[in-house]
Amino acid sequence: MKRRTFLSVTGLALIPAISWAHGPTRQKVTLTTEVAASPEEVWEGIGNFQDMSWHPAVFATNGEGGNEIDATRILTLGQEGGPIIAEILYKHSPEKMSYSYRITEVAVEVLPVTNYSSHLTVKPRDGGGSIIEWRGAFYRGYPNNEPPENLNDEAAVAAVTGVYQAGLDALADRFGAAGS
Repeated sequence: MKRRTFLSVTGLALIPAISWAHGPTRQKVTLTTEVAASPEEVWEGIGNFQDMSWHPAVFATNGEGGNEIDATRILTLGQEGGPIIAEILYKHSPEKMSYSYRITEVAVEVLPVTNYSSHLTVKPRDGGGSIIEWRGAFYRGYPNNEPPENLNDEAAVAAVTGVYQAGLDALADRFGAAGS
């Protein structure tokens, strides 16, 4: 009987310690832009998983599998021989003008995230034009407690926000800002 009591009390004493050691929290970023072009025109420009030439940070895109599930692409950033991001497609719907992908390989010095997945969607805008939505979910680049500043939650959110904003700004330039 004493052993059961000891184990129960010991187990209850560990509950606060376990709740404090929870690790990182999944972060989310969603950005949108409104453009003057029709959804069909925008989708024609961004709907091919194998071509991310519309993003100003992407020097080259190489891949296999087209827009089929499990297609892969490697983004070379900046310039020839620049850092790379490897990705895999897990959803693609021309009807919904949307695709979803995951990063399979990236150095945290390039993008300070882990377990990253993203969705790119084009929707009709009331009054004409399109809404482009880019959203992602990820963990910070440092999976343990007390991350260095460059790999913490704030750094991860800032980096992903910067990538999305640069891409959406380029699309607004290309397709015309809505209302202009």
